[in-house]
Amino acid sequence: MGSDMTTSQATDVRPWPALWSLVIGFFMILVDSTIVSIATPVLMRSLNAGVSAVVWVTSAYLLAYAVPLLITGRLGDRFGPKRVYLVGLTVFTLASAACGLSHTIEMLIVARAVQGLGASMMTPQTMAVITRIFAPDKRGPAMGLWGAVAGVASLVGPVLGGLLIDTLGWEWIFFVNLPVGVFGFIMVVRNVPSLERHPHRFDLLGVALNVVGMFLIVFGIQEGQRYAWGTITGPISVWSLIIAGVVVLVFFAIFQSRAAEPLVPPALFRDRNFSVANVAILVMGFLVTSMVFPMTLFAQTARGLTPTQAALLSLPLAVITGAMAPIVGKLIDRGDPKWFAVTGFSLMVVSLVGYAWLMRPGISILWLLIPSGILGAANACIWGPLSVSATRNLPLHQAGAGSGVYNTTRQMGAVLGSAAIAAFMESQLSAQLGPAGAGAGMASMGTRIPAPLEQGFSAAMSMSLLLPAAVSVVGIIAVLMFVPPRPRTPARTNPSAQPHPRAEPSRGAEPTRDAEPIEKGTLEP
Repeated sequence: MGSDMTTSQATDVRPWPALWSLVIGFFMILVDSTIVSIATPVLMRSLNAGVSAVVWVTSAYLLAYAVPLLITGRLGDRFGPKRVYLVGLTVFTLASAACGLSHTIEMLIVARAVQGLGASMMTPQTMAVITRIFAPDKRGPAMGLWGAVAGVASLVGPVLGGLLIDTLGWEWIFFVNLPVGVFGFIMVVRNVPSLERHPHRFDLLGVALNVVGMFLIVFGIQEGQRYAWGTITGPISVWSLIIAGVVVLVFFAIFQSRAAEPLVPPALFRDRNFSVANVAILVMGFLVTSMVFPMTLFAQTARGLTPTQAALLSLPLAVITGAMAPIVGKLIDRGDPKWFAVTGFSLMVVSLVGYAWLMRPGISILWLLIPSGILGAANACIWGPLSVSATRNLPLHQAGAGSGVYNTTRQMGAVLGSAAIAAFMESQLSAQLGPAGAGAGMASMGTRIPAPLEQGFSAAMSMSLLLPAAVSVVGIIAVLMFVPPRPRTPARTNPSAQPHPRAEPSRGAEPTRDAEPIEKGTLEP
């Protein structure tokens, strides 16, 4: 999957073409995280599947995506982020073809799980490469681009999904990945350097404990609403799975503290900004998944919009995020990223409260474009500053591990947000419509709700948005704890500079000139 660079190539790294090449695939996998949700009714009809089976089309993807992230991040350190990224991109693209060719719901679920595995191999490598080819004081614009892609992709998914389903059929929400994947592969081979590798060891017991613990927790949270947070089968309940997962991860943490080379180096969390950034990205993952459901259901079920029309209400969000994020990226290199993040989470509260106030019967749907625009500005002020703060002090040999932890935290937040908003919406429907009305409201999901229930249904969706608004306050408190970035020495420019003593250079490769030297007092264990 791409040969090692020659010496002349290694010493002539072009950071921006490399980054643009990587974000093609990153954009694709983030779009795929949301694009399938818009196809749920079509999949039920086309594959003769029930709701619970179709839910697994998304659940299988998220499980396979979230659970291995700690390991795949470290794989990038060991075998090189370019190699691991290209393997993941190949797996993801081939699995996309299998998804589109599926004739049964079972085939689609299996193919989606393989897709998620490919995505888990790709995601940590993007941040790891940024950390290793951009100097610390030059990462702001790079992380701004990364943040713009993350923010826009979460909104393009439903819009693109609606257009493809309405014109070409549900299969094309997967087939569209094929040309993108091939193009992304070619661009990465051409533009991304084969960086030095670091000889990490993988303790099999630690890997097993991490996988089992993460699987039990993520599965329990994701499926909790389906089983009413009660019994799944026999003596196995949702809560027993979650508790068992926590116990396994406690053993994992104890084992990691004694391991010669842990999957999650404790030294990472000695840096206050890395720890705070992980709390904040957990909040952001929660918000991205939890806010979408009430907005979408209000637009489609209470107001009768088509999936494409409902998705277009997010257009100001996508446009403003894409326009502002690069600007914010340039500014955070000149100042303290904390105040951008504080502004972003504050705007998030304003936007969500605005949505909640406006989501009522009879109001012009165009008013919803205002909080959508505010949400775009919030996104632009959050993604880049969090990423810069998380990675600024990471030593190069732990770039993959740090990226794996950061992205695992984000995915855990997404799973928590999905489960929490489902439970909260159901409780609000019961409160606004009563048990019988709540059942009718749930049955109307995806179609226009009966007129007598419209007022109560709208109120339930409106009140549901106060949950992510409240969680946004936690984000404000967290980012207020950021400390100003430490002054760093200028990035070295001598191509003959030696790599970190613990690094193992790729065959025929020289260390990249854009990598910063490891300073005393950084996070080495």
